[in-house]
Amino acid sequence: MNIIIESHIPYIGDTLDDLGSVRRLAPEEFTPEAVADADALIVRTRTRCDASLLSGSKVRFVATATIGTDHIDLPWCAANGITTVSAPGCNAPAVAQYVWASLLRLLPSVEGKTIGIVGLGHVGSIVAAWGFRLGVRVLACDPPRQRRDGGWNTVSPYEAGGEPFVSLAHIAREADIITFHTPLIRSGEDCTFHMASRDLFRSLLRKPIIINAARGAVADNAALVEALKEGLVSAAVMDCWEGEPSISPELLELAAVATPHIAGYSIEGKQRASAACIAALRRFAGQEAVDAVGEMPAASTCTDAQDVDPALFGQRILASYDPFADTERLRADKSSFETLRNNYLLRHEVWTSRHPRLKD
Repeated sequence: MNIIIESHIPYIGDTLDDLGSVRRLAPEEFTPEAVADADALIVRTRTRCDASLLSGSKVRFVATATIGTDHIDLPWCAANGITTVSAPGCNAPAVAQYVWASLLRLLPSVEGKTIGIVGLGHVGSIVAAWGFRLGVRVLACDPPRQRRDGGWNTVSPYEAGGEPFVSLAHIAREADIITFHTPLIRSGEDCTFHMASRDLFRSLLRKPIIINAARGAVADNAALVEALKEGLVSAAVMDCWEGEPSISPELLELAAVATPHIAGYSIEGKQRASAACIAALRRFAGQEAVDAVGEMPAASTCTDAQDVDPALFGQRILASYDPFADTERLRADKSSFETLRNNYLLRHEVWTSRHPRLKD
């Protein structure tokens, strides 16, 4: 096989050399000419995999070391016999770490606050579970899960249960914090494009903190700038931006936390993503393979004292990551978004008694 791997994907090394020829390319080097003779690609979100790149190539397998797939034209790939895989949930604990580390720095206390979580999937369910541990009231909006499960489980939020889902309008009325954890869907019943819209901001009653660690276009960035200036929103935590890497300089200055799409950049998350891609490619090649390095953490309440005690758990999160340092680096050079992202010093996730730390 001829395999091409995006150069910024870690934890692969020479593990695929036995399958054939392996090349590393920078994101900008993925051209139709470069991939024409490739059988398999392992990419990140910066590589758009569609007809313009893959038409006429030998490529029959594309793996993305990310949870999202909006950079892959899935229908076109399926119609043209190209197998596609992603790594859902791989970085969920790291994004939860980012969300709560940001909030614990912005608020004197989160206990008693109401958080509205839009999208209760891999990431949102861990954000919810940690919120309960920190003494926060949790509201969840997830129409696809509402249709499928009816309600959700407050002990293990990724599972079905008796807690009702609420509407986005309900969250707009009652939440002190609104955080988005959805895929980017541009049309249809579950459209999330500009879900955080001018209309939503004007309906807010409690001047909440808005967090976008999902996809850039889930939030209308221009409308968010207006909402911050008008005091409709008390603060913004921005990791995902419209137009990346050419982001809004005005929103960069107004946001309380502004980072270059690195919320999920943990050592363990990258390990899981790379391991999932390796395993999928080996299965595609007809070999047996394990699915990932380590296991995803359970979302249920832990028994370890530092997990149960809200203050101690909060201290653990605060000690694990400082989003203000990443904000300062991005503001110091507004053109450095991609450089900072590509050369990010990966951090460890918060670990708990139910979430053992993986090896470096």
